[in-house]
Amino acid sequence: MMLYRLQCGQDHDFESWFRDSAAFDSQKVRGLVTCPVCGSTEVEKAIMAPALGAGTRKFAPEEPAAPAGVPAPAAAPVALMGEKEQALRAMLKAVREHVVNTADYVGEEFATKARRMHEGDEEKRAIYGEASPDEVRGLIEDDIEVMPLPNLPDERN
Repeated sequence: MMLYRLQCGQDHDFESWFRDSAAFDSQKVRGLVTCPVCGSTEVEKAIMAPALGAGTRKFAPEEPAAPAGVPAPAAAPVALMGEKEQALRAMLKAVREHVVNTADYVGEEFATKARRMHEGDEEKRAIYGEASPDEVRGLIEDDIEVMPLPNLPDERN
């Protein structure tokens, strides 16, 4: 497996795993490699430092030990996402929390209830739930407004 650092045409940086270089090329040609932030398929490999295996040879000098009685400096946190991506994630989280706190969860009955409300057979209200891709496609074809609710990874990841 190979980890590639990627960048879309909007300068969003992200990483993804591929079996090999040919797998990346094949998926890119088929439009399967997309930016997780904006959905763009204009994705290119970005320059990335190679990961070197842990061998017996040392490529960099060892860090000197802190003098006796002097505490070692705390490790600085490493940002896995840029500021723009963090801001976007915060907005998506706020949207999700708003929907969950203000709309009724209808589970797998989402498509049925959305259609009934659109047709006037049920009182209109904010709902959210699950729907299959075919159900969503049918709602959209019938001009029934739907929007996916983003699932965000656990904050500890």
